[in-house]
Amino acid sequence: MSVVLTAPAQRDPAWQSRVFWSIAALLLLWPLLVTTEFKPWLLWHPESRKVMGNFLGDFFPPAHDKEFLTLVAKETWRTVAVATAGIALALLLAIPLTLLGTSALSVSALSGKMAFLPSIFRQAIRWLLIVMRSVPELVWALVFVRVVGLGPTAGVLAIALTYAGMLGKVYTEILESGEAHATQSLMRNGGGRLQSFFYGLLPQNAAELTSYTVYRWECAIRSSAVLGFVGAGGLGQQLDTSMKMFKGGEVATLLLVFMLLVWLADRASSWLRKELG
Repeated sequence: MSVVLTAPAQRDPAWQSRVFWSIAALLLLWPLLVTTEFKPWLLWHPESRKVMGNFLGDFFPPAHDKEFLTLVAKETWRTVAVATAGIALALLLAIPLTLLGTSALSVSALSGKMAFLPSIFRQAIRWLLIVMRSVPELVWALVFVRVVGLGPTAGVLAIALTYAGMLGKVYTEILESGEAHATQSLMRNGGGRLQSFFYGLLPQNAAELTSYTVYRWECAIRSSAVLGFVGAGGLGQQLDTSMKMFKGGEVATLLLVFMLLVWLADRASSWLRKELG
């Protein structure tokens, strides 16, 4: 029996579709780049490089005098406190809204299609979550600064409202994407919604819920930096002051502290996932 050897294809058989989608993506992206006046080549202009060089050069050496480091430690604690208090309040809002808006905990859906009124109620809950997360925390902070004055309170409230909407949305999606058989069995056998949640949905989704919560806490730390620019206190306000005073060394120290906080949050998330996994 003779074996016929065929030469390997000299061209990728999917090259036409890849070229087509590459061109399509370019045609869609080009108007967006024109609209935003995206001109990255300006970064290499001699004057731009000089400004960037001077700006980055001021970062060295980072400020490390005792008085400033004491101030940084105090503002770091305040930033963590603002982020943590904001996330805690967000959880107090998001968890009940999640339980009310999750279709997997609907008794009427056990027979098939969810009843009309429960369906409308859950849709209203989801619209409330949309409204809460649609308004950026910076806008909420500007509102609360006018109401409660300058200080961390405005930052805590701003983070709480925006992140409650984000947490509620993602929590709902996580719970509804999981296996609902155990939860439905509990409810069919007389279990309440809270019992079904704690013994059905929560155990299989605890690691993912915790990981996302810690990630949002990490984001809240970064948000507190932005909120500091509108008077919400913390490292962000100190960063704003240092930048206005053209103290690059202080800015470098503050940025290093931010990176350290994000790294610690990432380590905490990994540890919690390992413990819950």
